[in-house]
Amino acid sequence: MIKTIIFDFGDVFINLDKAATLRELEKLEIRSFSEEDLKQNMEYEKGLLTSDEFLNAYIQSYPHLTIEGFKKSWNSILVDFPKSRLNFIRKLSEEKKYKLILLSNTNHIHIDWVKENVEFFEDFTNCFDEFYLSQEINMRKPEPSIYEYVLKKHDLKPEETLFIDDTKENTDAAAELGIKTWNIDPVKEDVTQLFEIKKELF
Repeated sequence: MIKTIIFDFGDVFINLDKAATLRELEKLEIRSFSEEDLKQNMEYEKGLLTSDEFLNAYIQSYPHLTIEGFKKSWNSILVDFPKSRLNFIRKLSEEKKYKLILLSNTNHIHIDWVKENVEFFEDFTNCFDEFYLSQEINMRKPEPSIYEYVLKKHDLKPEETLFIDDTKENTDAAAELGIKTWNIDPVKEDVTQLFEIKKELF
């Protein structure tokens, strides 16, 4: 029986356009991320770089960029947050049948955008027993340590825990620890359908 549900954020609650950032950066004459860029991106997600350090690294690598131009491209991945998903998690929170945890790979620039553009974000965060963002805990999925951290901190049994994420690499890593998973397909499925699609777990 599931007692705890761990949710991803992007493409579970907030809709993403994952190709948008590079598509927008191409307009600024950046065709792809270099190995150094990808390393910086991961370090930033883990909170190992401040936003200023992260932005300045890109400006140094691509001197024609402006900070505002880069931030606009960086945030273009973020689309919208359907109110139906807020209503779903709010109802789940009010019922108090499950411990609810959010576990997201994200970064300060993205979360700043969400705070400014999603009027009910604080209401959303209040629906969870814990709200873990990668840049605040210095770990990111699919590192086993991030799942072990959450399991240990909340004294969770993997077989009583469901993890929902749109990235198969992330759900595979959780499954290896015995956690039940739903690798949600954001094109065909919606988190609000949880108890229909995964009814065998409840």
